Amino acid sequence: MAATPPPAWGPRTLEPSAGQTVGPFFAFGLDYAKKHEVAFPHSPGAIVLGGTVYDGAGAPVPDAVVEIWGADSDGTIPRARGSRRRDDHTFTGFGRAFTDDDGRWELWTRNPGAARGKAPFFAALLFARGLPDKLHTRIYLPEDTEALAADRLLASLEPEERDTLIATRLADGGLRHDIRIQGDRETVFITF
Repeated sequence: MAATPPPAWGPRTLEPSAGQTVGPFFAFGLDYAKKHEVAFPHSPGAIVLGGTVYDGAGAPVPDAVVEIWGADSDGTIPRARGSRRRDDHTFTGFGRAFTDDDGRWELWTRNPGAARGKAPFFAALLFARGLPDKLHTRIYLPEDTEALAADRLLASLEPEERDTLIATRLADGGLRHDIRIQGDRETVFITF
């Protein structure tokens, strides 16, 4: 009896896997003690940077994560290992905040200095349920209007877009910066 030849397979094609969104279970890998303390609270130069994350309909997002990286107040970019280490005196430059039920987030940090002569800003990431990937943006300090005008990213934007990247200074010295994922006054996000 002759053996049956194997079936002739055509070119092999694979279907792409379905996309996955971020969240909503952030705490399983992102939570750690004092994650929101880039600078020790109430230490010299420490400020609160905070705001609210809004969705496209203008509703607060209760389960988002905001991460920031920033230079120290003298413009020095922290290079020490262990950005998650919180020893109550080392400025690490990195922090993470979860939004509360009202979409609010807060971090203790310092005003970043001008690194390499550029307009001072925080690099920021946003993770939220429903996003297929994290979103990159910046949060600029509002005071140095000359540096803001000379910034290449800001100069490439329309005035209403530029305004979505500049924080508001509060009476207590802190900063407020709302992040809008979509819709009216959508925050400018950077593609990498």
